[in-house]
Amino acid sequence: MADRIPLYPVRSAAAANRKRAAYYSAAGPGAERPSRYQMEDESAHLDEMPLMMSEEGFENDESDYHSLPRARITQRTHGLEWFVCGGWKFLCTSCCDWLINVCQRKRELRARTVWLGHPEKCEEKHPRNSIKNQKYNVFTFIPGVLYEQFKFFLNLYFLVVSCSQFVPALKIGYLYTYWAPLGFVLAVTITREAIDEFRRFQRDKEVNSQLYSKLTVRGKVQVKSSDIQVGDLIIVEKNQRVPSDMVFLRTSEKAGSCFIRTDQLDGETDWKLKVAVSCTQRLPALGEDSDPPIHESLSIENTLWASTIVASGTVIGVVIYTGKETRSVMNTSNPKNKVGLLDLELNQLTKALFLALVALSVVMVTLQGFVGPWYRSLFRFLLLFSYIIPISLRVNLDMGKAAYGWLIMADGSIPGTVVRTSTIPEELGRLVYLLTDKTGTLTQNEMVFKRLHLGTVSYGADTMDEIQRHVRECCSQLHSQDTSSTPPRKAQSSAPKVRKSVSSRVHEAVKAIALCHNVTPVYEPRAGGTGDAEHAEVDQDFSDENRTYQAASPDEVALVQWTESVGLTLVNRDLTSMQLRTPSGQILTYSVLQTFPFTSEGKRMGVIVRDESTAEITFYMKGADVAMSAIVQYNDWLEEECGNMAREGLRTLVVAKRTLTEEQYQDFESRHAQARLSVHDRALKVAAVLESLERDMQLLCVTGVEDRLQEHVRPTLETLRNAGIKIWMLTGDKLETATCIAKSSHLVSRTQDIHVFRPVTSRGEAHLELNAFRRKHDCALVISGDSLEVCLRYYEHELVELACQCPAVVCCRCSPTQKARIVQLLRQHTHRRTCAIGDGGNDVSMIQAADCGIGIEGKEGKAASLAADFSIRRFEHVGRLLVVHGRSSYKRSAALGQFVMHRGLVISTMQAVFSSVFYFASVPLYQGFLMVGVWHFGLWLQTCVHGRLTCLLSDPRYATVYTMFPVFSLVLDQDVKPEMAMLYPELYKDLTKGRSLSFKTFLIWVLISVYQGGILMYGALVLFESEFVHVVAISFTALVLTELLMVALTVRTWHWLMVVAEFLSLGCYVASLAFLNEYFDVAFITTMTFLWKVSAITVVSCLPLYVLKHLKRKLSPPSYSKLTP
Repeated sequence: MADRIPLYPVRSAAAANRKRAAYYSAAGPGAERPSRYQMEDESAHLDEMPLMMSEEGFENDESDYHSLPRARITQRTHGLEWFVCGGWKFLCTSCCDWLINVCQRKRELRARTVWLGHPEKCEEKHPRNSIKNQKYNVFTFIPGVLYEQFKFFLNLYFLVVSCSQFVPALKIGYLYTYWAPLGFVLAVTITREAIDEFRRFQRDKEVNSQLYSKLTVRGKVQVKSSDIQVGDLIIVEKNQRVPSDMVFLRTSEKAGSCFIRTDQLDGETDWKLKVAVSCTQRLPALGEDSDPPIHESLSIENTLWASTIVASGTVIGVVIYTGKETRSVMNTSNPKNKVGLLDLELNQLTKALFLALVALSVVMVTLQGFVGPWYRSLFRFLLLFSYIIPISLRVNLDMGKAAYGWLIMADGSIPGTVVRTSTIPEELGRLVYLLTDKTGTLTQNEMVFKRLHLGTVSYGADTMDEIQRHVRECCSQLHSQDTSSTPPRKAQSSAPKVRKSVSSRVHEAVKAIALCHNVTPVYEPRAGGTGDAEHAEVDQDFSDENRTYQAASPDEVALVQWTESVGLTLVNRDLTSMQLRTPSGQILTYSVLQTFPFTSEGKRMGVIVRDESTAEITFYMKGADVAMSAIVQYNDWLEEECGNMAREGLRTLVVAKRTLTEEQYQDFESRHAQARLSVHDRALKVAAVLESLERDMQLLCVTGVEDRLQEHVRPTLETLRNAGIKIWMLTGDKLETATCIAKSSHLVSRTQDIHVFRPVTSRGEAHLELNAFRRKHDCALVISGDSLEVCLRYYEHELVELACQCPAVVCCRCSPTQKARIVQLLRQHTHRRTCAIGDGGNDVSMIQAADCGIGIEGKEGKAASLAADFSIRRFEHVGRLLVVHGRSSYKRSAALGQFVMHRGLVISTMQAVFSSVFYFASVPLYQGFLMVGVWHFGLWLQTCVHGRLTCLLSDPRYATVYTMFPVFSLVLDQDVKPEMAMLYPELYKDLTKGRSLSFKTFLIWVLISVYQGGILMYGALVLFESEFVHVVAISFTALVLTELLMVALTVRTWHWLMVVAEFLSLGCYVASLAFLNEYFDVAFITTMTFLWKVSAITVVSCLPLYVLKHLKRKLSPPSYSKLTP
């Protein structure tokens, strides 16, 4: 509608004020406010007014309208300008998407005819029922592995460098100095991939070879899982995996239903009840023909999904979907490879180093005067300076990340934490937005019954004994009436004439709660018990010790457990009956005539039962107050009490009933059965028939169930808020409950204002609400999913901009898709790092969309924890995970990365000075074995774990053996203790600005490298005596000592392993001098002349840096230094 509104300017200030006052003067939540598009009949300009205008924007006249700032005005460019400014990227993306759609075009879904037991009669070809998790086949293995390794720029660059050594004119060293590390790493990588691929093949073969019984005309036949076809009748035993998507035809359970476990499918631990098709369940033998043909509608309850486990009985099903068409395979998506912000920043710095490499080589050739084949000299200089790009950077960082993951999992303060994605631990230290679920994340997902309200009387936790007394009294009266000779019909006819007592009202409410649900009691056999499975149900003693309740929702279980505590116990249930036990031990039997499950659209569920003792038919229904308020009889307390309970943080349910006569029920059943057989619009017709019963129902009670907060939620949220992290709560719960939890958890402080975004359904309403919200300052935002969808459709950028200014945001009634979309919007519009945390399967999409996903192992299963990058057990662990480990990981990686680049820049500077002194000759400073990249255990381990090709080509030996351990020991460095970081979370704020790793800090390290490289090389050239080998000895030894001292300069808190690494590296170098006779003059290096020259050069290269560091700490101390003595 808003799209058709003409563009009119504002006509008068008075009219604008009148319309604005008419809307914003709506009094109270229940007050009627005029429809906003009634005003648009007079002035349709509201939809096109600038959203981000000032307060005076309403008073501006027609002449000022076009001069107001618009929210988003983009000028469309054409031609070459459009192509250069980003059009080429759009064209490439469009072409790639078109090619992908053509190559991976999905087959059109349509209805299929399945012949039971005769798969050969199927006309269509269906995929094989085989599971394949292999990445490659025999032909694509070698090309695929090589592509995965060489798609990275650094690896491809050094492959080209290695290949260049086959050209005699470009050869500057021995071939083994380039190809030996490359061949070793490739061999390790291919071997590891081959082993992993073979293991996948074995796992797939094991699953595909599982045997199942198939019913044929010749009887039972054993068939492999991979040979199952559409139309086969498959028998699945208890605790056996369902091999494919099937329709549930028959079960050995007398109730005609079975339970399945879906934890392998969706991660939920609750058992799901599945119902066999009634017509096939009633058949004496499955192979009998039915005449006339039977038509019966199927529902989701009649399906068995692949990869689920049968938990009770033996089932028979007909295969409908196989292989890649099953639900489990279609729901499986390859999550994106998350790349940390630190890796992106280092990649940019690496590109800068490559440009420096090219520039340095061009300068050397230019100073050489372009003599002879200058392009050959240029390439040789590129090879000489190739170690300016620290190819060992990836090894050090990846090993550092593995170390961070080990430290996180070894932290005793956060037990059970699992690092599932070891490539982004630094992301934990760069977060700005934390988006969290409510149920199971901030709360425990343990429902406790807290309140029962009957309209005139309310019962709380301290008055539950009164409810128990009323139930006992009423049950004893009913039992005495049943044993007396008084006909029940007489009692029924006189009952409506008198006012019901409190005991009878309480009993009616408790009985309704005990009957209206989808809970099934499950009796587990006692340890050591024996007995035939077929007679297990007959011999059941209904003892409380071995009874558990299974339901799709913990709310349902909490209600049934509460009715058991007050005296009315659910002891048995199947598809057709329920049994309740009274306090006196009497068993009340009810026939279940119809069950209407809960749906997210209807927000209610119902059941029709017949009391076997009185033959009375009753329709019970319970649901949300917004759905039940229009169904129950008129009352003046329902809305008020539901609001009061919601403000207390309770989840409310309204319970009602309606008594039906036999004629009313038979009429409803015929119409309902006819609607269920409809082929078109079945759901709408069934809902219409059910709506005929949902009229003038008797309101029985309102229940309040509390979802308790997780332990230490309040201090954890306070810590995160002080750390500068903005917290958004995304939940599917109702607005009142979400607001109350936000207050009780201190997500929103009690002194902070809350702006509740009013429900909007159109563009104009969203426009006015956003303008109203813009006037609020420093207030939390509460918005529903429906209003959010409307605002994102028309004012996406404006809503995100306003919401990001809020200290906290609560989004209620959010679907999983909306949660993921909110995360993506924050990433796109703010370019800040986001973190999503949840515990259920509905949080997986949000977790995977965020830069960093954290899953909690909770009541809703392990789906979220398995899909997350980090898995924790309680929400309180988030504080230490971010403030301590996230901060330390980022600062350590930033220091490690810059130090590794410094190490390559120093040797590059020395090579440049050496070439300049000797007439710009492209001759290497260190030749032969000194230039071999010595592969070590850490490299081999890194290759095996991560499978990444990372070689140390042209990296001097000091970068691997002599300085590897001290440099890597930087992963143990810390500026403050963990306890201090938790006490002062404000230290976390500095990390979001990225000051630990930036172009500024990079340039500082470049200057240090140039200074030290120049001092080392010039000092060695000035102090050497007669032989060139003395230059190599002096400069190389001073280089190793300088790097060891620089590690000591960088370290802020010493660890005993750091000291060991320093002395171990120094000892390795001293010991190796005796074996490197070709490169060192042993007689010279044992003289005092060698020692004082090396010491002098080392002191000159390092002492000024120590002085500058001391002055900086005195004049401009870092923030953490104020907290340490």
